[in-house]
Formats: sequence, C-alpha cells, structure tokens
Amino acid sequence: MISTTIDQEIKQAMLAKDQAKLRGLRAIKAALLLAKTEKGHAEEISEDAEMKILQKLVKQRKKSATIYKEQGREDLYTVEQEEIDVISQFLPQQLEQADIEKIIARIISESGATSIKEMGKVMGLANKELAGKADGKLIGELVKTQLG
Repeated sequence: MISTTIDQEIKQAMLAKDQAKLRGLRAIKAALLLAKTEKGHAEEISEDAEMKILQKLVKQRKKSATIYKEQGREDLYTVEQEEIDVISQFLPQQLEQADIEKIIARIISESGATSIKEMGKVMGLANKELAGKADGKLIGELVKTQLG
C-alpha cells in the first residue's frame, strides 16, 4: 500500500528540508485520507483505487500548470511541476505513444471494431488494459484516429 510508503517519505523529506517533495507527499496523503473517510468506503482502499487517486492528482496539476504557463506565472508553474514529479514517482511507468498505438491496434482487431460507432466498446477494452499506463485523453484520441 502506498500509504505506509508516503508516511516514511514524508519523514525523510522533513529531515532533508525538501519543501517541494514534502508538498507533493502531503497532497497524496491528504487525497488518500479523504478517500478513506468518504462515505461508503472500507477502512483500506485498494491499490487500484490509490492509483486512480494519484492519476487524478497529476491530471489536476497538469491542468493548473498549463493555465499558469499561459498566464506567464512561472513561479506557480514551477510549484505545480515539482508536485507532478513527486506524485508521478508513485505511478507506474507511462507507455510511449508508439506502444499505446500498437496495443490499441491489437484491441481493435481482436474486438472486430470497424467504425467510429464502436468506439465505446474499444475504449472500454483499451482503458481496462492501459489503466495507469497511459493518459485517458491520449487513448481516446488514438482510438478515434485508428477507427476514423
């Protein structure tokens, strides 16, 4: 579970006085605690759920970083980028676009999809197989390109 690792990493970051790492780790810890205490959740959350939470944190920060970059706020952009780097350490390695394209091509041929009308079926299979290894937006674009 990521929770125990995060606690240890926070202690190390505090001792090293690494503020950037500490911010990212605290964001992860806060998001995991929030998920644990939400109504209807068990005591512990699954590793799959933890990965989804971390992906959401990275996605939020990327969106914020893009906005800050457009507005010329390099100071805030740098903060978001540092947190993305820290959070990404706990996510599985992202696949290269060429590898994702090959996997999607295989999924399309195995599912027998031939037109854009079957995009939903292909997306379901692709998201299941590529969960945590590729960005959902990129998967959607690649599926649309290959089916279109």
